[in-house]
Amino acid sequence: MSDKVLIVDDDPTIYKLLEKVMHSNDLETTTATCGADALSILKKQTFDLIIMDIMLGDMEGFDVIKRLRSRGISTPVMIVSGRNEDYDSLYGLSLGADDYITKPFRPVVLGAKVKALIRRNKNLVLEHPNMLEVGPFSYDSSTMRFFKNGEELILSSKESTLLLLFMKHPQQVFTKDMIYEHVWGTSVAVDDNAIMVYINRLRGKIEDNRQKPAHIVTVRGLGYRFIP
Repeated sequence: MSDKVLIVDDDPTIYKLLEKVMHSNDLETTTATCGADALSILKKQTFDLIIMDIMLGDMEGFDVIKRLRSRGISTPVMIVSGRNEDYDSLYGLSLGADDYITKPFRPVVLGAKVKALIRRNKNLVLEHPNMLEVGPFSYDSSTMRFFKNGEELILSSKESTLLLLFMKHPQQVFTKDMIYEHVWGTSVAVDDNAIMVYINRLRGKIEDNRQKPAHIVTVRGLGYRFIP
């Protein structure tokens, strides 16, 4: 069975190209041309990846991401946008997007990134078949849900990957290079800002006080350590 991708874009030229790229990579596609349609589809269907434009007719793609993450939908989201300001990419990542690609894009590169993101997300289940419990934190691989003291944590795909990495290696110091390689799947062109965005987002969801983190602590000059 082919993996399924939801394309959210209101430009026929772009979404037809995206459909072509996905089909060339043996991926099934469903297309929504506005945010409301995307949210409606996501109520009824599940996908392996969502490709999201920012500029939609009825709302910004950022708003769609906010709403689906608030519903607890952790499907990986790749933003593909003509807006190439650093603010846009960092803001999208802070909302729970997993990657940000600017237009124009190279179809071959986009296809490879899409398949890699889908594969990494699936490995969360394939590599960790049992319940993992570390301190007050637990991860149920059968539902891909995280909990702290029995209360569910609503996390994006990359936040989930990051927390799972920490839970598997409590007390270990992870450099930014190590985090980037494990979470993004590459050790090339480490983006310190992207890592900081996700560390801060995860702290905001698991710490009692984000300003004085007790679980994800900074090891000055080295990186981060997870203390359950």
